[in-house]
Amino acid sequence: MAMYVIGLLWVIGVAVMAGGLAYLVRRIGATEGVVENNEAAGQVFTLVGGLQAVLLAFVLISLFDGTSDAENGSYREADSLVAAVWAADALPAGNDAATQARTYAREVITKEWPRMAEGQSVDDAGWATLEKLRKTVASSPATDEWAVSRKTEAVNQLWEVYEARQDRLNAASGDGVNSVVWFALVVGALMAVALPILFGGPKPATHIFIVSILAATMTLLLFATQQLQNPYGGGAQVGSAAFESALDRLR
Repeated sequence: MAMYVIGLLWVIGVAVMAGGLAYLVRRIGATEGVVENNEAAGQVFTLVGGLQAVLLAFVLISLFDGTSDAENGSYREADSLVAAVWAADALPAGNDAATQARTYAREVITKEWPRMAEGQSVDDAGWATLEKLRKTVASSPATDEWAVSRKTEAVNQLWEVYEARQDRLNAASGDGVNSVVWFALVVGALMAVALPILFGGPKPATHIFIVSILAATMTLLLFATQQLQNPYGGGAQVGSAAFESALDRLR
């Protein structure tokens, strides 16, 4: 709820500021020739606004895709963990593998996920537990063809866990939108809002309303971009439901 309140305050605040600036420009600025310049200013606005829209769309789509990939990756990691344990049930060390898998899932839920949500780095405890699980499966003897196939399947599933875990940590430790793109987004938004302020017309109230709406829209999109930078925190908030479900199946 706090995120929505903060976003709403930003949108309203910037809209009011832009509307106030448009009012001051219309009231105390030079008005002679302003209406005649609308066509030229409109052409520049079309170019600037179009480029800003394309950049914002590209960034937001990329962030949405990243959030979707993070959620799918969490289920791939958790499902592979369960599949590895089920395959290891046929081995003598099946009980030890299940215990270590439960420990790994709990570490991910209780320790790693809160740190990822806050944008902090994750320690090596999860890697150590996963390595113990791998060694348990690898060292377990397989005396017949069925046991060999189950051991191979468990090893393959653990490799899937490793890859999905690495992708998850990479996504959590990433910087999101880099500073150069942020600079282009913010400056482009300012220019896109500044140009309509220079427009003229017979109805100042309509002009001020248009400028306010444009400023509110730009602020909303920038706020959404900021919230989606970390797929495990902010507005995205990919949760640990996949591992909670896996932990239930491993009990």
